[in-house]
Amino acid sequence: MSKKPKKKVKVKKQSRFLASFRNNFLTGLAVVLPVAVTIWAVWSFVGFVDASVLPFVPAKYNPLTYFNINVRGLGVVVFLIFTTIIGALTKGLFGRSLMRTAEGFVDRMPVVRSLYNGIKQIIETVVSQSNSSFDKACLVEYPRKGIWAVAFISTKSSGELLTKTGHEAMTSIFLPTTPNPTSGFLLFVPTKDVIELDMSVEEAAKLVISAGLVMPDKKAAKTITKASQTK
Repeated sequence: MSKKPKKKVKVKKQSRFLASFRNNFLTGLAVVLPVAVTIWAVWSFVGFVDASVLPFVPAKYNPLTYFNINVRGLGVVVFLIFTTIIGALTKGLFGRSLMRTAEGFVDRMPVVRSLYNGIKQIIETVVSQSNSSFDKACLVEYPRKGIWAVAFISTKSSGELLTKTGHEAMTSIFLPTTPNPTSGFLLFVPTKDVIELDMSVEEAAKLVISAGLVMPDKKAAKTITKASQTK
């Protein structure tokens, strides 16, 4: 009879050890896996660019001709330099006229025209959004009263928008869609109905992209709660 308690204690210790091991493993996995996947993705992308660019480099200027060593990232450097030179040439008068001629030639090719214009529109959208930034994140009632949506403040509206609507102050905001924040709606909202948030634009973007799974810090979360309660 005296041996039974010892077995129970031993079983409890084993279960605690397994639970601790599992929790530590999952915690470590949450830390290591994103880093490992990121490194793998970057390494693979660099290798893909190298394999795509280096074959077009003349053998006279290709370091692989003189050194039998595969320098990772050399193709990326060549691509960056080449793209920068093309961008500088395109800004000039000769470059712009050459681009218009080339695009006019592409526009006469049915299938190639659709593919080129689609890719060009996507790239221009990404580049224009990377060069611009929103001031702050905000809350607005959308699509109806009582339902709140996270949006980004663009500018203060003026001119005809105020005179036609009869409001003294309006704010233009961008309401992104989930999980793709590059698409959304441009809304002109009375300034008094726009509630600015303490969270940064980056935190708000993560909140939208993750469909609410990645919440901001406690301070910003409290601001959202208080804002919704004041209405």
